[in-house]
Amino acid sequence: MTTTKSMNGEDRVMRREGNLVSDMGGEKVMMSIHTGKYYNLGSTGGRIWDLLSEERTLSELVEVLASEYDIEPAVCREQVVQFLDHLTQEGLIDVTYGE
Repeated sequence: MTTTKSMNGEDRVMRREGNLVSDMGGEKVMMSIHTGKYYNLGSTGGRIWDLLSEERTLSELVEVLASEYDIEPAVCREQVVQFLDHLTQEGLIDVTYGE
């Protein structure tokens, strides 16, 4: 499995093109047209996917999600980084690492 660099707040994230996404019962499901793999992003993962329709920093994502889901920013950040690491390993997003 590929190891990803640890993310910091100024790293920029954006989803890659080439995925078919649909809402099913409040959750997002997706198929990569490049690999044919299916993904169930769930409701929170789907929200993150929506937010990544434009490039955002990790800090921006955490700020929005911590507010919307009423969760401590540190806990939110940890969970978001884990999710983004998985998306990176699957080739679904691009991360531009800052300094």
